[in-house]
Amino acid sequence: MMGTIRRRSLRGLARSGVSTAILCAGVAGASAGAFGIREQSTEAQGLAFAGAASGSGGVSSMFWNPATVTMRPGWVTEQNLSFINLSAKITPDVGTNPAFGRLGDSGELGQGAIVPAGATSYQINDRLWVGITSGAPFGLVTKPRQTWSGELYGRSSRIFSLAFNPVIGFKVNEWLSVAAGPNIEYFKLVLRQAFIPSPVFNPAALPSSGLKGDSWGVGFTAGALITPFEGTAIGVGYRSSVHHDIGGQLILPGALAALGGDIKAKLNTPEKLSVGLTQAITPVARVNLGFEWDNWSRLGLVNIVSAGARAAAPPLTLNYKDGYTYSIGGEYDWSPALTVRAGVAYESSPIDFSNRSVRLPDGDRVNVSVGGSYRWSEKLTLNVAYSHFFVDKGRILAGPGRDYNVQNVVFAGVADSSADIVSVGFRYVFGEPVAAAPAPLVRKF
Repeated sequence: MMGTIRRRSLRGLARSGVSTAILCAGVAGASAGAFGIREQSTEAQGLAFAGAASGSGGVSSMFWNPATVTMRPGWVTEQNLSFINLSAKITPDVGTNPAFGRLGDSGELGQGAIVPAGATSYQINDRLWVGITSGAPFGLVTKPRQTWSGELYGRSSRIFSLAFNPVIGFKVNEWLSVAAGPNIEYFKLVLRQAFIPSPVFNPAALPSSGLKGDSWGVGFTAGALITPFEGTAIGVGYRSSVHHDIGGQLILPGALAALGGDIKAKLNTPEKLSVGLTQAITPVARVNLGFEWDNWSRLGLVNIVSAGARAAAPPLTLNYKDGYTYSIGGEYDWSPALTVRAGVAYESSPIDFSNRSVRLPDGDRVNVSVGGSYRWSEKLTLNVAYSHFFVDKGRILAGPGRDYNVQNVVFAGVADSSADIVSVGFRYVFGEPVAAAPAPLVRKF
């Protein structure tokens, strides 16, 4: 294997190995499947996001279903802040190229991140509402040790996104509300990994190469809220794919720097369909159910086009599968001022052995969450939530015949991951409450 590598010429490495070394993998894993971030509502998080599309997340439920904007009268804002602590370690396994296998495991590659999210709704009259949400739908960071056995396939990954989603909601009648609006999204990525600069090299002292790029894109959200009976709310929400024309740079070390330069790529983020049910069991207790489908399978082949770089850029093969999430949660009004909640969710990840990389050691997961709300005053409510994610261990294999292949160097490993998330937030009501139908809306019989 190493002899094959040494026989490559410098030109061959630049043309066939440079871009593969940079682009061989996706981006950092997050608290939702693949690199999605679900932490948009502290209230919904306490329920493991069960019923988020039917209003269990308060005003912030607009992220899943914009029609929930009609559920609260007057002018209301919610602000949330989540600390996502991803823990992951990749241990090399039998089959890893010996020259790299001796470099050891990844160490702690998970990185903590603080994610803000906000939502505001304003009632114009008894039929019409406007609102806006902001937050990071995708992202997070992974960073293994600089020198490790999988360094050719990843040294660091950073994803940053920011989305603004203004919506207009309309109360059609006493039991049906609809809403829609544009979704304006910024997306940025920075990837680094080890690079083989010549046919003769020391695996323990390789330089790094990198890829960075960013883009603005626009999609839309739409949804409906149905309240057929008193104490029952059913919500369906849709977030469209956002098309990104990413412009960036391929960065190479040392004498090969001149082979780098500008590149372009087209990336479409996954659609999300959310369904929620909130049902009152007693005047002080509610049960919530949730389902989410994320169309990650649209992230198959991402072509990289040179816009100035001299090094060849093979396509990025992701081949993700669709993601499915099922959740159930309950909440109880302990007193007029205090509400407690808990929930559990199971997510079928878009990542499995066929497409798992060292950058994204994702797997199927179980989310166990608890939370609470304290009504400080008539205007101010404080929220808190905690979640732990149990992620299945996952095998990784990169090299010849696999989607991720750098210089035919085989890497085999086992990823062990988990995550802990703490969120805090508040809801504030401006001015005096507007006289309007209570939320959720109920049919009068």
